[in-house]
Amino acid sequence: MRRYLNLSQLHKSYRNNGTRIFDGLSGYRSTQIMHKTTVGKPKQKVYHRVHELDRVMELQKKPLLIMNLKSIIQSQKTESILLRDLEKEVGFVQKWNYMAVIEKYHPIFRVVGGEGSRSPPAVTLSEKAKKIASLESEALVQMEPVLVRNLKKLLMLSVDCRLPLETIQSVAAELGLPSDFKNSLILKYPEFFRLDEFNGRVYLHLENWDSSLAVTAREEMLPPISDGQSKRGKKISKDGNFSGPFAFRLKYPIGFRPNVSYLEEVQRWQKMEFPSPYLNARRFEAAADPKARKRAVAVLHELLSLTMEKRLTSAQIDAFHSEYRLPARLLLCLIKHQGIFYITNKGVFSTVILKEAYDGSNLIDKCPLIEFRDKFLALMGRNESSCVVN
Repeated sequence: MRRYLNLSQLHKSYRNNGTRIFDGLSGYRSTQIMHKTTVGKPKQKVYHRVHELDRVMELQKKPLLIMNLKSIIQSQKTESILLRDLEKEVGFVQKWNYMAVIEKYHPIFRVVGGEGSRSPPAVTLSEKAKKIASLESEALVQMEPVLVRNLKKLLMLSVDCRLPLETIQSVAAELGLPSDFKNSLILKYPEFFRLDEFNGRVYLHLENWDSSLAVTAREEMLPPISDGQSKRGKKISKDGNFSGPFAFRLKYPIGFRPNVSYLEEVQRWQKMEFPSPYLNARRFEAAADPKARKRAVAVLHELLSLTMEKRLTSAQIDAFHSEYRLPARLLLCLIKHQGIFYITNKGVFSTVILKEAYDGSNLIDKCPLIEFRDKFLALMGRNESSCVVN
């Protein structure tokens, strides 16, 4: 499998060529791309950081701990877990982070036993938290048709309408799939899915092509074009956005000031037609054909659109590299199209975010599972819950 360069590899390769792309491995601060010119000093192109999208990742830390601890507690027969057993579930280092969460968020967690009691101390959900947690089953019922649809589309994007099961497992949480999705979802719908072993790997196959699903999220969100818009479309847009059947929504960061020649190039790209991401990628060679390269951008856009929070880590995207025929220089593709994608190093891994899905730090469209999560996390309190990405 051909792999695109990760952050450290790209930084190293361009540093050796005298080109500075990343401000170290700490993040995309004022990322400078140097280009040689015939006169004077080299021009600098800056990869602008979007603090609101960096904040998306920073604000996930406590909510992630809370939701994980909730799942651990609910997985126990007694719906409680002894504090001394918490280390077995999360490890020695993480145990202290969970202990801090238990101590701070009394509206969510309740410690029982210990200090004079015959039973050792254990943590369980508060009565209010249990009441809200009971709503999760309803959210999961509402999610099932969405998950089946998105799983079918995920397979339809691949060259053979199949993906390694381990690849799907690597993004299961981001898709909203339950931990036992193999039994609870795949085997439940034999008319749609089939599991087979090939070359020692288990693959999930799509049984039948569904033409009604071969429509991308980008196409579904295209606004109707009026006669007035058609006339105005001849003018150069200052923000790069263009009304047309092959256009992407662009959101450039504050401080990004493109010149006229850049905007003209963007408009030509926006107008350029390209094959659907749901057409077989074997028919196109992205390295040689500009239309195929634009199609690769559309594949990435569609992949991120299928996730609950419209984001994946770079490693998760890399897992689809072979089956989706993604570009060899994928990271450079993402950087070039910074109006569509944003790469942040906040969090444990570098993450690619679909910019149009967010208003500041807030996710715009929420699935039932995200709405349930928000209700549960509201128990953190007004000041804390206001910091949760809504």
